[in-house]
Amino acid sequence: MAIATGTEEFFIFGGQSFNTIYTEPFLIMNCKNCGADLSGNYCAECGAPVKLKRIDAHYIIHEIEHVLHLDKGIFYTLKELFIRPGKSVREFILETRNRLVKPIIFIILTSLVYSVLNSTFHFEDGYVTYGSLPDGSVKKILTWVQSHYGYANILMSVFIAFWLKLFFRKYEFNFFEIIILLCYVVGVGMILLGVFGVLESFTSWPLTSIGAYLFFLYATWAIGQFYESKFGNYLKAFFAYLLGYMSFLFVLLLVGLLVDLVLK
Repeated sequence: MAIATGTEEFFIFGGQSFNTIYTEPFLIMNCKNCGADLSGNYCAECGAPVKLKRIDAHYIIHEIEHVLHLDKGIFYTLKELFIRPGKSVREFILETRNRLVKPIIFIILTSLVYSVLNSTFHFEDGYVTYGSLPDGSVKKILTWVQSHYGYANILMSVFIAFWLKLFFRKYEFNFFEIIILLCYVVGVGMILLGVFGVLESFTSWPLTSIGAYLFFLYATWAIGQFYESKFGNYLKAFFAYLLGYMSFLFVLLLVGLLVDLVLK
């Protein structure tokens, strides 16, 4: 808030001009966001409103829509990722970022949906099993993976990204852009695994295995399409995903063994 100490008023009387100076101070409001002088309902510098509206139900709904990017639609994002996944993500990275739900929000949202479905229908054990293992850190780590398969897939994306960067280095996508691709791919995978898990809980058919294979095939297709639709790219995507999975398990086993050696 600033204080102005004078204003000047001009008027004409009898063909002559006169001016009157007022010295009574008056207040000039400053924007609470950027500090600029205010002269309307919105700040001319940053666009912030002079008077904030009270928080109500409409405000909460608007914020949820903004966070989930519902002006374009979560269903629009899912449609694009099911129909043309690689091309959609490539356009998001290189051309426009206003069509799809933001990748971090998408992976958080789909992981939440998967977790809610699994906690309700208890199907996660059907996706990954490691047989009988001796007691120790390795068993505890793999048991965690088995009971948190959705989160394990997110962690595994880091390893897959490493192999994709290696296999597709001529395309010059950086590591973080590849992670963005995998956020979308894994997010769709969470939806697939959740749907097939729920169907298995209702039918008692071994549908989780089908869901896992479809996830793997979808990931291969989406990644290959991202790097151009060529047979060689699909083949490299297949092996990059496979090697990422194997590398992830190898690191888990190595960490478990090292922990056991340290504790003994």
